[in-house]
Amino acid sequence: MSVPRVALTVDLVVLTVREQKLCALTWMRDHEPYKECWSLPGGFIQLDEDLPVAAARLMVEKAGLADVRIHLEQLATFGYPDRDPRQRVVSVTYLGLAPHLPASSRAQVTWKPVDVLLECEENAFDHRRILREGVERARSKVEYTSLAATFCPPEFTVAELRRVYEIVWGVPLDPRNFHRKVTGADRFLVPTGRTTIRDGGRPAQLFRRGSAVQLHPPMLRPGL
Repeated sequence: MSVPRVALTVDLVVLTVREQKLCALTWMRDHEPYKECWSLPGGFIQLDEDLPVAAARLMVEKAGLADVRIHLEQLATFGYPDRDPRQRVVSVTYLGLAPHLPASSRAQVTWKPVDVLLECEENAFDHRRILREGVERARSKVEYTSLAATFCPPEFTVAELRRVYEIVWGVPLDPRNFHRKVTGADRFLVPTGRTTIRDGGRPAQLFRRGSAVQLHPPMLRPGL
């Protein structure tokens, strides 16, 4: 019995907050299949590469993001037979999250709001489905982990952190209730002893991310 030939790729869902919107890094394809459709940055894995090594390489080669601090974790594997019209391709996807990521050095690569991408029909392969799973992973993880602080600068105010939750979840949050929850979560936020007026109005206390990985109690999305 012949062994079927299956190609293996790594695709990247890279999310950041830009201009008060949750945005994903996209690659505009310049050849068939799906010419002039948006896709996620990615590529074929090399024979001598481990998966995390391939993901890190493609962050530079395809995403155009070198020397940036980014949270990168494996998202899911997609392997149904008809996902690529050229051949049988299995994709291992990674989710990347970081604050204020710069514009890519590659002309084909741009940041686009995820709500626009998820409504766009002109997408390559199954990348809209992959993006949807990446966005949902990010939304659910900020409920029970300290990952929301990944979108913030090293020192941030509670209002800045609240805005991250509002952007990622797509819902407004009550400021007082939010402040009570995040400051009451065990080892989530650590006061720096400094204040800032960058939010406007009175000086606001600055915090940094604490040692907690899991949030106790968790931050639950409204309406779920």
